[in-house]
Amino acid sequence: MIAQTVISMLLIGVVVYAASERRRSPVVALFSIIAAAAGLYFTWTPDHATQVAIWAGVGRGVDLVLYIWVCISLIVLLNLHLKLRSQMELVTVTARTIALAEARRRFSENAASPQALPRPVSSDRAFPD
Repeated sequence: MIAQTVISMLLIGVVVYAASERRRSPVVALFSIIAAAAGLYFTWTPDHATQVAIWAGVGRGVDLVLYIWVCISLIVLLNLHLKLRSQMELVTVTARTIALAEARRRFSENAASPQALPRPVSSDRAFPD
C-alpha cells in the first residue's frame, strides 16, 4: 500500500508538471497525462495490467510496464538528442552570421578610411633604370 501511494504521488506530480507545460509543448503534455493516468490506473488495479500483458503476449503486467517504460525512455532520449542537435546547428549558423557581419563591417571601415587606400604613384618621381 505504501508503494502504491508513493507511485501515485509521483504520477500526480507528472500530471501537474505536464499541465503546467501544456502551453509550451501540447503533444508531449497530452502523452504525459495519458501515460500518468494509465500508470495510476494500473498502480491501483495491477490485475488489469497482468490481463493486458497476457493479451499482448507478455507474461506479467510488471514486465509489460517495464518494456513500455524502456520504449518511452528511448523516445524521450531521441527527442532530446534531436533538440540538442538542432540547437547546436542554430548556434553554428548564428556564430557564422555574426562572424561574416563583423568581417564585412571591418572591411567596409578599412575600405572607407584614407589610410587603407594605396597612395598614388606620382609621375615626377625618378626611377632608377
